[in-house]
Amino acid sequence: MIQAVANVKQCNNLGQAATDLRNAAKQRNGLVTRLGKLSVDKLPANAELTAALTKAWQASAAADNNYAAWADQVGGRKGCQKGHARITGQTQAGNRESGTASAQKVRAAALWNTIAQKYGLTQRQPTQL
Repeated sequence: MIQAVANVKQCNNLGQAATDLRNAAKQRNGLVTRLGKLSVDKLPANAELTAALTKAWQASAAADNNYAAWADQVGGRKGCQKGHARITGQTQAGNRESGTASAQKVRAAALWNTIAQKYGLTQRQPTQL
């Protein structure tokens, strides 16, 4: 979704960027639903891991939806000047949610990597979550 946000910033292919962002938000919300159905009670720190992943994906979905709304806003008259989208409240909300998502992904990755190391599983970077 980094490319879709970059496209909005540069006023490139705004309609497709908005669609891509909304689809990503749906996928992230789907991950939250699937996580809620998993039995993870045998994992150490499972409540903390589940909470961090849930918060991360919910914040990512919110950011994606805010950025999609931003694309809709700047697609009108005077929304783009010299190849740059104007900053709006949707931009700022997306940035805040993105920051929350990043922080929670760092937390989740640290929790997961402790578990992964103990059980010989694949470790993950925050950006992989």
